[in-house]
Amino acid sequence: MGGYVLAIDQGTTSSRAIIFDRNMKVTGTGQKEFSQIYPRSGWVEHDPEEIWDSVVVTIRQAIEKAGITAADIAALGITNQRETVVVWERDSGKPIQNAIVWQDRRTANYCEKLKRQELERTFTRKTGLLLDPYFSGTKLSWMLANVKGARARAAKGELCFGTIDTFLIWRLTGGKSFVTDATNASRTLMFNIGSNEWDRDLLEILRVPSAMLPEVKDCAADFGTTDPAVFGAAVPILGVAGDQQAATIGQACFEPGMLKSTYGTGCFALLNTGTDMVRSRNRLLTTIAYRLDGETTYALEGSIFIAGAAVQWLRDGLKIIKNAADTGDLADKADPTQSVYLVPAFTGLGAPYWDPEARGAIFGMTRNTGPAEFARAALEAVCYQTRDLLDAMHKDWKSDGEDTVLRVDGGMVASDWTMQRLADLLDAPVDRPTILETTALGAAWLAGSRAGVWPDKAGFAAAWARDRRFEPLMDEKMRTAKLKGWRNAVKRTLSDA
Repeated sequence: MGGYVLAIDQGTTSSRAIIFDRNMKVTGTGQKEFSQIYPRSGWVEHDPEEIWDSVVVTIRQAIEKAGITAADIAALGITNQRETVVVWERDSGKPIQNAIVWQDRRTANYCEKLKRQELERTFTRKTGLLLDPYFSGTKLSWMLANVKGARARAAKGELCFGTIDTFLIWRLTGGKSFVTDATNASRTLMFNIGSNEWDRDLLEILRVPSAMLPEVKDCAADFGTTDPAVFGAAVPILGVAGDQQAATIGQACFEPGMLKSTYGTGCFALLNTGTDMVRSRNRLLTTIAYRLDGETTYALEGSIFIAGAAVQWLRDGLKIIKNAADTGDLADKADPTQSVYLVPAFTGLGAPYWDPEARGAIFGMTRNTGPAEFARAALEAVCYQTRDLLDAMHKDWKSDGEDTVLRVDGGMVASDWTMQRLADLLDAPVDRPTILETTALGAAWLAGSRAGVWPDKAGFAAAWARDRRFEPLMDEKMRTAKLKGWRNAVKRTLSDA
């Protein structure tokens, strides 16, 4: 067996497979987009079968490009879009309906009902989460209530629930492994992050039968072995983490106080708080960063629902750009005298506002506002939202952010314009690593280190390398004025404004 490690990165809009060699260098990749399904306004679904097919295709692409066989792969790691819900038949493996995606807002009324029953404090105390349609538990409850016979079948043990990792492991192992990891479990509203177990009280509130829940393992563990029929060999699955936790690992944020932010469809910032389960007073989430060798490391997390998706909107909705990469150059041409703000609440606002009913708005337009100003507003919106998250984190974790350094990753960080504006608005350095595939790298490290072909945590952290540091250049007066305009725009967008 060779020393190659395969990472499956199953994201919101595409599936990717990346093969790394023993020296953690990429040797082969595959990527395939899949359909985004919008049955109603605010509803977002995926076809689990299409996701599965995309994963198989990309694995085979990566193996071919790497010039190896599946027998050369020492271990497989999986990272996935979190909170997306799949329910399938235990006997056949067939999903009972489309997956409900993390962006979906159909359970907003149910969340409000639970809040009126004064249950949010109970959920937050046990899970570190808030009652929002974002999380898996209310999605699952909706599915059990709305798919004919589902709840009764689930109680009999005929149905399986999983986030995407669990569904893929089930398929990869031919139905032999029904498991998840602690990070994905921690995002379901059903997992007690203190006791590290499914919580009976929460299951009862959500009316979810425990018989349909997977076993929860450490992030680096034995998750089963792939069926040789899938891609030609039996490969051990040794690492699993939700995408944002995998990116935290891939950025080597192993020490308390280290901070990363990932810019993909959404934006997610995680601050490592070590073994301390810090309870946020500023509407952030307390979550599991990773669990290794039975020890849980926690994090504060801020979630932004729309980041790169705003650039996709410029391209696909407004059609003012042809390629996402054009946005930075266009933004650089914007009129500096115009103060145009985009609040991208297309699916509500996440942290620290948590307003599922808020909707997108643009403020400050003039007759001269055009594509360049729209592009700048879309990119700046990501930076402003990140500033909101970091301000909240500093209030929870420490009093000031003078020593903050933000490690960044994801598709948007390739834009120098965006990263410079991010540093300017944060008033803090922004570090871009040499390896931008940090989410896949994190999943690969979990698997590769457990297989013994990659270094341990200390060795992996020592190997992290910076491509470029962006230092803040904006003067304080301009920064203050821009932040004031942003906060006014958000205030006018909130549903109770």
